[in-house]
Amino acid sequence: MKNIIKTLVAFIIIISVSDCKQKGPDDFGGINLYTFREELKSNPKEVLRNIKAVGYKYIEDAGYLDGKFYGMTPTEFKEYLDELNSVPVSSHQGGITFDNADQIISDVKTVGYKYLVIPIPPMGLFTVDNESGTMGMTGGLDSLAQILNEFGKKCNKAGLKLLYHNHDFEFKENDNGIVPMDYLLENTDSTIVNFEIDLYWAVKAGADPVKYFKKYPGRFKAWHLKDMDSQGRFAPVGEGQLDFARYLSYKDLAGMKYYFVEQDETYDGMTPLKAIEISHKALKDLGFQ
Repeated sequence: MKNIIKTLVAFIIIISVSDCKQKGPDDFGGINLYTFREELKSNPKEVLRNIKAVGYKYIEDAGYLDGKFYGMTPTEFKEYLDELNSVPVSSHQGGITFDNADQIISDVKTVGYKYLVIPIPPMGLFTVDNESGTMGMTGGLDSLAQILNEFGKKCNKAGLKLLYHNHDFEFKENDNGIVPMDYLLENTDSTIVNFEIDLYWAVKAGADPVKYFKKYPGRFKAWHLKDMDSQGRFAPVGEGQLDFARYLSYKDLAGMKYYFVEQDETYDGMTPLKAIEISHKALKDLGFQ
């Protein structure tokens, strides 16, 4: 009888440990790995472990190069995320072209991602002034819309969903008096092309995200969350001016399925890890799940 009891106790302990490993009480929300772009160069597995320890469940990568994710093959990367019980959701692919799209899509699928995200106008269309940091694009909005539709078709055929991620210039009138984000929303096929709205950059440009949620319902499948301090700089969620509670109240109208914390830069000695810890606590307080 004693041996049977010991066996049952051991079995219960194993089950309990397994359950805790799969999902802790604070295991929620997504992280965009661009936040740790420097740290990931030297020890990606340690960085991913630390992120998981904070409590982030979903992964959005921003580090695909030469067929590998942070130096790991797609299969190796998938296996390590599985080991951590981190869920791959979306992959930023700023270097995608019509020549490499099939390989990128295949690798993204291997990891188990649902979304392929184009974070800037691809194929040489993105511009940035190195002195001022001003971002923009060349080639015309019609060209960009056509490119997104073509990549949307490729992704759809492969069982992926395509999203386009904004910065500030997409919400500002161009020289022709056209707001690029409006043009892209109206000239891309909503069945194969949708959007990942970066709330910080939208507000930085003077736009109200809620107005876009109302005008283009269902188009904003993913959100990037970071706050803006009094100087207009990046800040952890809850440490700045953005009204996340208001945005969250419109998540169903917007079509939001996932959100990802992103901290482009940190200041005054704060580390990226500390920043995402602050953000994670704020997300819980705000009601993000």
